[in-house]
Amino acid sequence: ARSLDKLYNFADCSGLHLIFALNALRRNPNNSWNSSSALGLVKYSASKKYNISWELGNEPNNYRTMNGRAVNGSQLGKDYIQLKSLLQPIRTYSRASLYGPNIGRPRKNVIALLDGFMKVAGSTVDAVTWQHYYIDGRVVKVMDFLKTRLLDTLSDQIRKIQKVVNTYTPGKKIWLEGVVTTSAGGTNNLSDSYAAGFLWLNTLGMLANQGIDVVIRHSFFDHGYNHLVDQNFNPLPDYWLSLLYKRLIGPKVLAVHVAGLQRKPRPGRVIRDKLRIYAHCTSHHNHNYVRGSITLYIINLHRSRKKIKLAGTLRDKIVHQYLLQPYGQDGLQSKSVQLNGQPLMMVDDGTLPDLKPRPLRAGRTLVIPPVTMGFYVVKNVNALACRYR
Repeated sequence: ARSLDKLYNFADCSGLHLIFALNALRRNPNNSWNSSSALGLVKYSASKKYNISWELGNEPNNYRTMNGRAVNGSQLGKDYIQLKSLLQPIRTYSRASLYGPNIGRPRKNVIALLDGFMKVAGSTVDAVTWQHYYIDGRVVKVMDFLKTRLLDTLSDQIRKIQKVVNTYTPGKKIWLEGVVTTSAGGTNNLSDSYAAGFLWLNTLGMLANQGIDVVIRHSFFDHGYNHLVDQNFNPLPDYWLSLLYKRLIGPKVLAVHVAGLQRKPRPGRVIRDKLRIYAHCTSHHNHNYVRGSITLYIINLHRSRKKIKLAGTLRDKIVHQYLLQPYGQDGLQSKSVQLNGQPLMMVDDGTLPDLKPRPLRAGRTLVIPPVTMGFYVVKNVNALACRYR
């Protein structure tokens, strides 16, 4: 109870919503879920009037390895129906959201598990969840974070999940509930460095483009090295990247056409773009920009700088640049970043620094330095798609 109190109070103070994953490894002799301890915890939460959503288990495809007892998709579906019926008589949670099944990478056996689950309990969950790990944390090298082949692995996974979900519940929301650059808890000086940001930012852009509107990051602090703040709660590079994303990027995704980027592949050769450009309407919550503004976010994995000219109605607009680069002697493995040449640090324990843009005059070519990423707000475009929510 004390642990739950701390967790809930942290989420509540932070303006976050708590989703609590109950233990699915407690099993009866017939392999059905034993809900006795879960019921006690749910009733305690209800007595405190905690506003919580629920989930059951984590990566059920690994249960045999973890617990010596495998659970197939249809049994997992029955367990979720059981959880739903456990929540419904409790007034606080009679309409609580339920998420799952939080499967791992969609290999053949995992897809079979998801198929069985959706057949039995697809209508029970408010969103279907899965997790994605890019690299084995035990063997990763800094150059791995720059490989376009690695950046593109997520796209195929999204399609596999969408195919199963849409077979049973067309239009059901899909969430990436756990994304980690490196597995096995991450790698010190790599998954907590500037280099890991290329995967993180590309993940956000790719998911938005393919209709996934919620991504949950592993993890905020403490466990492993994939976290956003260090042991002293100082922000790490992915924290600053996430903060800028939340400040500048709205949920509405825009199509991007880049002339001269898409080359024709030769037979047997795949062209994988090392320059990635995503576009959204600028966040309506950012009062520095009027509605109708557009934010581009750009990843340059080339060893050379790239020049981009904005065309059409974007050509004669002032652009605000938020360029993130490593700070210090460690280069791509740096745990500090600079914004437009100024190092980013907390002012004090509770105060973030000003995230000041660099204004670029209207019509100026955007120059993206080698192996960097940044955000570019095109001001006062008055884009029709971005005028309204």
